[in-house]
Amino acid sequence: MTFSKAISASVGYSKSVESRLKIQHLQQLTIASPDGSDVVKGLTHNPKYLSPRYFYDDRGSELFEEICELPEYYVTRTETSILQNCAEEIADITGESELIELGSGSSTKTRILLDAYHKKGYPLRYLPIDVSAGILEASARQLLVDYPSLQVHALAGTYEQALEQLQPSELPSRTIGFIGSTLGNLNPQECDNFLSQITAALQLGEYFLLGVDLRKPKHILEAAYDDSAGVTAAFNLNMLNHLNRRFDGNFDLSKFEHWAFYNETKYQIEMHLRSLESQSIELRSLNLKVNFDPGETINTEISRKFDINGIQELLTKKGLVPQKAWTDDNKWFGLILSKLS
Repeated sequence: MTFSKAISASVGYSKSVESRLKIQHLQQLTIASPDGSDVVKGLTHNPKYLSPRYFYDDRGSELFEEICELPEYYVTRTETSILQNCAEEIADITGESELIELGSGSSTKTRILLDAYHKKGYPLRYLPIDVSAGILEASARQLLVDYPSLQVHALAGTYEQALEQLQPSELPSRTIGFIGSTLGNLNPQECDNFLSQITAALQLGEYFLLGVDLRKPKHILEAAYDDSAGVTAAFNLNMLNHLNRRFDGNFDLSKFEHWAFYNETKYQIEMHLRSLESQSIELRSLNLKVNFDPGETINTEISRKFDINGIQELLTKKGLVPQKAWTDDNKWFGLILSKLS
């Protein structure tokens, strides 16, 4: 092929990708884009806390992808194994279905579902949703290269914004996927509110695919959230970098440490940032000054661990009737496909 023909082919291919990609920045569509009021509320509360949403700037998203590859972090490989075994069955149950993924990241596990739908000859339409616009666009473009018939409508924003602004499906059905155990980051009231948002976003007969981390021995759980390579610690501390950049802050990361433990009473992992000394920080654009005592912590995440029967009962109460549930041989993780009825 001559150089000029190669350029022409490349341009045509690029146009093919562009014609199948739409990226919508939801923050620009609402006045309620994050303004830091939740940061002020959390850092002035006793005890202090921050929303896990502040993990996910572009660097945080990259670090989370690294976490998913760690030997101690069983969650991703276990859920991936389950998906590989049940993806075709999911496609059989849902039929032709638009795939929506909340917190899509690099969309790695979604490929398993796309492969299953493609194998059955179904049209492929994917709506990834993530607060990190950078990783959202990069992963969408790679998917479009790898799946020539795929249509992608990427939504950059929060789950709440995306669920409120979903348009009617262009395919006969729709499946909202919330995999990767993220439901565990919500306390019971937040979980109830979230499931209400899911039911409001779905039409009768549409589907919800949920991944949940199940209860297991304490030593396995704590190792998964405090790995020997220190990647989870870097992920947790990066939240302070994110706040510094976003709100003109002066957190010194060397004065905080990562702390994670399993609360056996509440069945949840708790992640904290612990102050190593007495100190004061400022977030100037929020006009906020915060004092820390030595050993004082900021709770940055909870990760609740579920009972498979209990979560199915909760879904049923919300009108999301489980169609089938799958687990691994160790019963460490569960996937539940439910239908709005």
